[in-house]
Amino acid sequence: MFIRVTARPFREVATATGSWTNHVGIVVDTSGREPVIAESTLPVSGTTGFSRFVGRSEQGRVAIARPRALSADEQRDVKAAAARRNGVRYDTGFDLHSPGQFCSRFVREVLLEATGVEVGEVETFGALLKARPETDLSFWKVWFLGSIPWHRETVTPASLLRSPALAPVFDGTAAP
Repeated sequence: MFIRVTARPFREVATATGSWTNHVGIVVDTSGREPVIAESTLPVSGTTGFSRFVGRSEQGRVAIARPRALSADEQRDVKAAAARRNGVRYDTGFDLHSPGQFCSRFVREVLLEATGVEVGEVETFGALLKARPETDLSFWKVWFLGSIPWHRETVTPASLLRSPALAPVFDGTAAP
């Protein structure tokens, strides 16, 4: 599930990736009153109800994309893989190889572990920002305390949304 969070760092992620989306989570339970979304967010990863997750999105916009239909075992494995990542601190450096988590890495790793499906594109900050030369780097220089880590690998919500391994299901405004 993809949304657009309004906080400035997330808006800058969307701008740098040329996408409306800047945050992603994964559905781990549909048995209750509303779906439960697992996500990596500040300060630590955990779960959020659907209405609260979508309620954080600018103008209620949400996109849903999914891999091929998952077996019951794979669905349980997704839930378990996400649960193993609960309580992991959020990595504000968006480093694919850090001990922390960030949203797109979280979803990518959960799907890979549980289903073998690899989503999103791993890219360096250099490649990411070179692809969008109009991006104002001043925010990122401040964010990274004066020096953008050009060779650091990351994965973005936009690259997950564009992944050919995911099929779009819905893109629009969630009903109140």
